[in-house]
Amino acid sequence: QVQLVESGGGLVQAGGSLRLSCVCSRRTASIYYMAWFRQAPGKEREFVAVTGWRGVTTYYSDSVKGRFTISGDNAKNTMWLQMNTLKSEDTAVYYCAAKAGRITSSLTAGSEYDFWGQGTQVTVSS
Repeated sequence: QVQLVESGGGLVQAGGSLRLSCVCSRRTASIYYMAWFRQAPGKEREFVAVTGWRGVTTYYSDSVKGRFTISGDNAKNTMWLQMNTLKSEDTAVYYCAAKAGRITSSLTAGSEYDFWGQGTQVTVSS
């Protein structure tokens, strides 16, 4: 079983930056993709960004493209999300997710992922 632990959330003013981290409990060759999702109060969970665990593929939602950067270090079992130029609409609980095996639908779908972290709160004040 893979456990994911997020950290780095907090309160920041609009225009500021935060860096989220996600650590996997153990290295596994079966993990191919790592992603970030977020869920704001009263809203559905939404895709933020995904990276291939070997760093080949990255993809962002339109709402964060150009402001957020996803990266990962397989050797350290760690993934990051650098968030710049934060907006109040970025306020949400951010979740780390890991996918093992082949893609069955879409990497932007939460149902595609096999393991989830507990989430870290990001609050952006305007």
